[in-house]
Amino acid sequence: MIASAIAGGITFIITTLLTIAGVGAAFILVPVFIALGIDLHVAMATALLLNAIAMTCASFRFIKSKLILWKVAIPILVVATALSPLGAYVSTGLDRNLLLWMFVAFLFFAAGMMLFYKPSPKKGERSQGKQLISGMSVGAFAGFLGGLLGVGGGNFIVPVLVWLGYDPKKASATTSFIVIFSSLSGFLGHATLGSMQIPLLGFTAAGSALGAILGAWLMTDKLKARHVKLIIGIVLLGIAIKMIWNLLM
Repeated sequence: MIASAIAGGITFIITTLLTIAGVGAAFILVPVFIALGIDLHVAMATALLLNAIAMTCASFRFIKSKLILWKVAIPILVVATALSPLGAYVSTGLDRNLLLWMFVAFLFFAAGMMLFYKPSPKKGERSQGKQLISGMSVGAFAGFLGGLLGVGGGNFIVPVLVWLGYDPKKASATTSFIVIFSSLSGFLGHATLGSMQIPLLGFTAAGSALGAILGAWLMTDKLKARHVKLIIGIVLLGIAIKMIWNLLM
C-alpha cells in the first residue's frame, strides 16, 4: 500500500510536466515502478494505461480550447498505426543498440530545435490539403520509427510539427490526443502478461488524472508558446539522457 501511494505521488508530478510537453509518462513511470518492487509486466501495463488516462483528461481541455489540429491528427493516427508494424518487422534484421543510439542523436537534434530554432510564423490557416499532407508525412515518420525502435511516436511528432511551423501548444495538444490510442493498444498487449494491482492502479490513476488536469491547465492558461517549447526541449533532453544511461549500464 505504501509503495502504491508513493507511486501515485510520483505519477502526479511526472504527469503534470509531461502533459505540458504532450508526451506520455510511461517511459519514466516504468523504471520508477520497477524500483518500487513492482513486477515488470504489471509496471508496463499500468504505465501505458496511465498514459491513456492522462491524455484523455488533458484532451478534454485541449478540445475545449480548440488546440487539437484535427485535420493533422487523424492522418497521423491512421498512417502511424499502419506503418508501426512495418517498422517493427524491419527492426528484426537490424542491431537494436545502433538504432537506439540513432534515436538518441535524433532526440538531441530535436531538443536543440525546441530550445534554439525559431520557425518562421505561418500567416493564416494552412489549406486542408497541406494539413493532410503534413499529417500523413509525420504519421509515416513517427509510425515507422516508433515501430522500428519500440518507443512511443509522440517523441517524434511534437518536434516535427513545431519544425513544420505549427504552434507549439497545438503540436503538444495534437500529440496528446494521438498518444491515447497508441497507449491503449500497448496496454492491451501487456495486460495479458501480468495481473493488475488494484491499489497501485487506484493511487496512480488518481495521480495521473490530477496531474494531467493540472498540466493541461498550465499549458492552456498560464504558459506562453515559448515556455511550452522550452519544456518540450527539456523533456526531450531528459529522454535522451535516460536512454544513454540504459544503453551504457
